[in-house]
Amino acid sequence: MFVEAALEPASAGTTVIEGPNGAGKTTVLEAVAFLGTQRSFRTTDREAIVRAGATSAVIRAELARDGTPVLVEAELPTSGRVRSQVNRQPVRDRRDLSRAVPVTVFSPDDLAVVRGAPGNRRDLLDDTLRILDVRAGLALDQLDRVLRQRAALLRQAGGRLAPEVATTLDVWDERLATVGATVAEARTELVTALAPFVVTGYSSLAQEGVAAGSSLTSTPAGPGGPAGSGVVLTYRSSWTGDLASALASRRDEDVRRGVTTTGPHRDDLEVRLAGRDTRTQASQGEQRSLALALRLAVHRLVTERLGAPPLLLLDDVFSELDPGRSRALVAALPQGQALLTTAGPVPAGVAFAARVDVRTIGRRAAP
Repeated sequence: MFVEAALEPASAGTTVIEGPNGAGKTTVLEAVAFLGTQRSFRTTDREAIVRAGATSAVIRAELARDGTPVLVEAELPTSGRVRSQVNRQPVRDRRDLSRAVPVTVFSPDDLAVVRGAPGNRRDLLDDTLRILDVRAGLALDQLDRVLRQRAALLRQAGGRLAPEVATTLDVWDERLATVGATVAEARTELVTALAPFVVTGYSSLAQEGVAAGSSLTSTPAGPGGPAGSGVVLTYRSSWTGDLASALASRRDEDVRRGVTTTGPHRDDLEVRLAGRDTRTQASQGEQRSLALALRLAVHRLVTERLGAPPLLLLDDVFSELDPGRSRALVAALPQGQALLTTAGPVPAGVAFAARVDVRTIGRRAAP
């Protein structure tokens, strides 16, 4: 594990970070991604991110946006709040980081986006919204705060809906209904925008055209899109009607269980292929192609909306792909700055601007 490390990648094109398994390649990409998302793409365990024996980690990056220098820093304690700065100014909202360090991450764990828990798919949507939509990013941060406050109140209630609890719940429910509707609407609109890119990406990666007549929908609660022969994306809300009424109808259950049982934090992005639920009824090859298509769709949409591609992080992703899918992915990626890790040869067709052996970039802890 690194005590300290420094990397100066090529300012344009792909920098290949090489080294054997366990040498720290993923750690480098994880640090870069954390600057833009305040989250590891590998684990939720903070202690697994910080070097064993240390109480905190510090990440610092010097970037340039339209020729203007940008300094982004983050301090990660093993416990407690992460502290981030952009140009020495404290950052309170993750949307500011997402716009300062827009990143797209491809990793072998991307299968979880398709077949894992709904939170993986919500994270994909929310990370994208924080880059693209200032208003939606603000709503997402407000939603996090409201849900934390409501959860704390429900825990304190101890299963009893006392008058003072009901009064305070009225306040938080009003706020949750307002910001929750905003988040759900923004996610739904994003799914609609991503859908054509997902269809195109899947067609290329699967090396088989999406059958003619495939359907493409994005809807909130209610029946999903028609079971066509192609890729169908559906945003599934956890409530019907307006959120305020749904919260009121679930209040007794929420108090009894001590959790908020409905809201955007319970929503999901449903991905169907030829009418099948891809979480349980798709092959691993189909799931992998869909996971890559979703990531690729985000990268292409952000590139289109911002006029420049986000920083692309490819964490040993080609080791999990056959040569055909590797070529298709490379061909589909917009040109831009990228960091690619590999324990083996660079895949055919990948042009790179620099190569770095990860074992040479820093000082390591004693064994």
